[in-house]
Amino acid sequence: MEIQNHCSPPSAGGEALVLCHFLETNAKQYSLVDKSVIEIGAGTGLVSIVATLLGAHVTATDLPEVLGNLQYNILKNTKMKCKHQPQVKELSWGVDLEKNFPKSLCQFDYIMAADVVYYHPFLEELLLTFHHLCQDNTVILWAMKFRLDTKNQFMGRFQELFDLEVISNFPSLNITLYKAMRRGKKM
Repeated sequence: MEIQNHCSPPSAGGEALVLCHFLETNAKQYSLVDKSVIEIGAGTGLVSIVATLLGAHVTATDLPEVLGNLQYNILKNTKMKCKHQPQVKELSWGVDLEKNFPKSLCQFDYIMAADVVYYHPFLEELLLTFHHLCQDNTVILWAMKFRLDTKNQFMGRFQELFDLEVISNFPSLNITLYKAMRRGKKM
């Protein structure tokens, strides 16, 4: 696999590797074959590439300045190797969500996220984005590295809207893998 990295956040990568490893080793329990998947904050696209190769219909999203690199990586690693060709789309958290991802048309089986809660001022917008993209049966798979206290505050707000379950822990990496669904829905 070849990945270019021109525009990713500092120290990104470990969380994506943890999530990819989980998807590959739990492919029966969390089958992605013919499932609709969106990755938010895709960065270099590693999670999207693995989800595509595991048979999913993938939409990889990130900010406009990252899309060229993201598109290159995804095409380089999935062209002629997958059942469904992935899409790359711009997604600025909390901005024009209904316009760009209408709830009536965008029904995702899985939302994937790796290291989306690093230090930045858009945590409330991230929460709005999770909420908008999530239907009653959508499963969120999210790998996160705890670095700052603001993450704990974000997690509290997240748990007001979503049931959250730790599905894997990597203490030596300080990374936790979570599964989440809308509050009150069966996990």
